Amino acid sequence: MKHGSPCSRRRAEQRLPPHSCALFEKGPHGDQIASGLLPDHGGRMATARSPCNPQSTVDLGAQYITRTPHYAKKHQSFYDELLAHGILKPLTSPIEGMVMKEGDCNFVAPQGLSSIVKHYLEESGAEVSFRHRVTQINLRNGKWEVSKETGSPERFDIVVLTMPVPQILQLRGDIANLISECQRQQLESVRYSSRYALGLFYEAGTKIDVPWAGQYITSNPCTRFISIDNKKRNIESSEVGPSLVVHTTVPFAVSYLEHSTEDVRELIYQQLESVLPGLPQPVVTKCQKWRYSQDSKNVSTE
Repeated sequence: MKHGSPCSRRRAEQRLPPHSCALFEKGPHGDQIASGLLPDHGGRMATARSPCNPQSTVDLGAQYITRTPHYAKKHQSFYDELLAHGILKPLTSPIEGMVMKEGDCNFVAPQGLSSIVKHYLEESGAEVSFRHRVTQINLRNGKWEVSKETGSPERFDIVVLTMPVPQILQLRGDIANLISECQRQQLESVRYSSRYALGLFYEAGTKIDVPWAGQYITSNPCTRFISIDNKKRNIESSEVGPSLVVHTTVPFAVSYLEHSTEDVRELIYQQLESVLPGLPQPVVTKCQKWRYSQDSKNVSTE
């Protein structure tokens, strides 16, 4: 599955007749709006912005981009473009515990990973609609009719689905009849890991005195990864406070998957303080549940 924005961009590159693109984003979620956090594009490449200072951001999902030798050739044009525009830069800050394979190269996005998504959306000219959850897709007179939880159905020539597989299988309408029994069995075999992410925003001038920009943790039942986000991206500033994100272990997330976000937020923060004692008090926090974080068992399409 590819993210919707690169798909829109590729459609534009194929020199098709004039067309318009629409992208339906389920987020931002209600708790994000209620907490005052500013919405952003990206899905699992989401970048949260502090309501106190929009320049203070933190990546809640993907943390950096790893380019393998295979994709260095296959997606060279993408990397060349993103690097030329300064949207990607090589990761040079120390990440303790990172496992590197021969030939791999890591990149960060100085403006947050959602800036990659924004770039492709701008290039594609797609119209983005937030808080629209697609419920069913039907074939009507040669057009695909997309129905959402709210609003009137809309019709399209082509529909590309980029949500996690379990959400695709929940869709109602004619689309369910297009999936063969064999395909359905393959899709139902896909498995995802789950995680929570906790983002913390601090006041300008706050110091988080650690020698690394990111660290993988192996000795804590809750905390798996910590990143000082502005340090990871090499954009430390005296005018913008630092931001930090902590990702939980998969077993912790599975155990608390159906608990309230507030309760889980407190548990993660308590564990974080045991790993990094003496952390300053954040001015804003954002807890994000990734029910479908990464695929642990996939179906090959190559």
